[in-house]
Amino acid sequence: MQENSENSISELSFNNNTHAMQLFGEKNRHLSQIADALAMTIHARGSKVTLQGDAVARKLASTLLNQLYGLVKAGMPLFPSDVDHAIKAVSSDQKVDLKEIFMDTIFTTATKRPITPKSPAQKAYIDAIRDNDIVFGIGPAGTGKTYLAMAMAVAALTSGQVNRIILTRPAVEAGESLGFLPGDLAEKVDPYLRPLYDALHDMLRYEKVSELMEQGAIEVAPLAFMRGRTLNNAFIILDEAQNTTSEQMKMFLTRIGFNSKAVITGDVTQVDLPSGKVPGLKEAHKILQGIRGISFAEFSKEDVVRHKLVMKIISAYEKRETDKRRHAEKLL
Repeated sequence: MQENSENSISELSFNNNTHAMQLFGEKNRHLSQIADALAMTIHARGSKVTLQGDAVARKLASTLLNQLYGLVKAGMPLFPSDVDHAIKAVSSDQKVDLKEIFMDTIFTTATKRPITPKSPAQKAYIDAIRDNDIVFGIGPAGTGKTYLAMAMAVAALTSGQVNRIILTRPAVEAGESLGFLPGDLAEKVDPYLRPLYDALHDMLRYEKVSELMEQGAIEVAPLAFMRGRTLNNAFIILDEAQNTTSEQMKMFLTRIGFNSKAVITGDVTQVDLPSGKVPGLKEAHKILQGIRGISFAEFSKEDVVRHKLVMKIISAYEKRETDKRRHAEKLL
């Protein structure tokens, strides 16, 4: 890298034109993303880029571009969303190894799309699932908690590590009671389980999912159906666990049998339980810390991998809750 400190300019040169074009993106879109995020100017000419901005921004951009170039050279297709994730990761920690995160393929979907972590927190979560029998993924919507757990489950099933996948959720949403909903039991619980079906169909062809469900290799059921069972040789996912009671969480955790893994996901800020009920996820977070074989992976709004607006929405609601607490404290 050549640098002109007087004019706050640095220059990077890449030795492969094809890889450089992939790095820069269509019409230099990737370079524009980096420049906008770091409040600097980036110009491309051939396989060279000129970085103009303050020293911190130039160093960050240089680290980012060199790491992304390494990904492209290793054969990873680079999309604008990947660049966004990379910017966040490197901005938080310039020592982060993007190749270690982005090239850790969990599962390749029916459409040949690799599912990989997109942030250090997601990578830590995946490693925790590999190394522990019970893992809690706690954090806001959009951080990939359920989707990555599902990918790990499908990978375990298709590789023969487990004989079945069991997906479950508590049937509690915004205070609704199943008894007041129309239809038979299957029709009543289906809306609560729909996000789990959606994730499955994103990874496996519809016909394959139907076949595995008919064989009993994939089971999707409300949490109440877990009572009294012992779940051996299974990968079990309990989604929306913030809506479990203390008794339900204990019941679920004590169902786990030999050669099984369980991943429990939830957002402790989005509890829909009736007042007076102890949230099982919050309680488990307090009393199960330090037990070997149980791991807690925690996400923040910085780990959101959905549309950029999702993170802004979460921040706005967090600010509102903070303001309400401060106002209440002033009244005391």
